[in-house]
Amino acid sequence: MSHALHDVATGTLFGVALNYQGLVDEHLAQFHEAPYKQPPVKPVLFIKTPNTRNGHDQAVVHPGGDLRLQPGPALGVVIGKSASRVSEADALEHVAGYTIVNEFSLPEDSYYRPAVKAKCRDGFCAIGPELVPRDQVANPNDLTLKLWVNGELRQQGSTAHFVRDVARLISEISEFMTLHAGDVLITGTPEGRVDVVPGDKVEIDISGLGRLVNHIVAE
Repeated sequence: MSHALHDVATGTLFGVALNYQGLVDEHLAQFHEAPYKQPPVKPVLFIKTPNTRNGHDQAVVHPGGDLRLQPGPALGVVIGKSASRVSEADALEHVAGYTIVNEFSLPEDSYYRPAVKAKCRDGFCAIGPELVPRDQVANPNDLTLKLWVNGELRQQGSTAHFVRDVARLISEISEFMTLHAGDVLITGTPEGRVDVVPGDKVEIDISGLGRLVNHIVAE
C-alpha cells in the first residue's frame, strides 16, 4: 500500500453486496422465496472490520480445514470529504480517488445478513497498491476487473454492470449515514467467484488502477 493510500484510506470499510447485475440474476429465483420474498431494493451493506485491513504484496491466511477461501475483486472508492444526504449529481465531488480492493470471504450463506465469520477474518481486505486521484479516472462505471490466480485469468467483470453506480451508491448510503473522509466503499464483486488455496498468488487488475497482489498462506 503506498504512503498516499495508507494516509488517506484510514476510515471505515463499507462493503456492498449484490452490486453486479449478473450476480443478482444468478440469485433471482432464490430471492423470490423465503426469507427474501423479493430482490433487495436498497444497497445491501456490510462492514469489513479494522482487523481485515491488508495491503499490496501481503499474505492472506487460508482459514484451513474444509473451509473455502474466495478472493473478491472490487473497485474501492475512497471518500475525500464528508458526504451527508448528497445528490447523485454532486456525489463524485466527495470522492478523493479510486483503488483496488480484494475483499476476501468464505462463500456466502446469506446475502441479506453477510456473516461476520465469513467476512471479517484477519487480513481479509487487501487494498492497494495506490490511490488514483478522482480526476485521473474518466469513468469509474466503465472499468474492467480481472482476477488472476498463479498467472491464469480466473474471473473478469466490468463496473459497467453495476446495479448502482458510484454516484448512486454514495447518494443512497449518505441518505441515512454520513460518509467521512478516509472511508472506503467496496463497490461489489462480480459473479463467478473462485476458490484459492495456500501457495496461490492472487492478482487483481482494474483498468488504470494498477495491480494488487496477495499471497495465500496456510495457518
